[in-house]
Amino acid sequence: MGEIALIIIAVAVAVLVIFLVVLIVKVMKTVDEMNRTIAVVTQDTDILLKQADTLMAKTNTLLDDVNSKIVTIDPLFTAVADLSESVSKMNRSGNDFATRFKGKAANAGKATAIVTLGRGAGKFFNRKKSRA
Repeated sequence: MGEIALIIIAVAVAVLVIFLVVLIVKVMKTVDEMNRTIAVVTQDTDILLKQADTLMAKTNTLLDDVNSKIVTIDPLFTAVADLSESVSKMNRSGNDFATRFKGKAANAGKATAIVTLGRGAGKFFNRKKSRA
């Protein structure tokens, strides 16, 4: 009886050892695959970081260039704003002049009509005096 128990224990231990060996082999394959994946990801990350550094350097250069051009163009915008303000003032002055001239022209038209009427009346009365 003791020998059967030892054989059962030996078979159970052998099955357990075989199961553990298979499990350890699968775990080792998984760990190797993870190591390869980590190596690839690390390599790709290094490449991406280098490209990002290059991109950032180019972006900084472009930004510096744009800022220097803005400084160059800024007086142009100031001059255009001043010119626009001058044109607006000139336009207002022209409108004011036209309004005043229109008022004077209307008054001059009335005055001209009165003078013309007066001259006509003067000629009429002069004719009457000369006939009489």
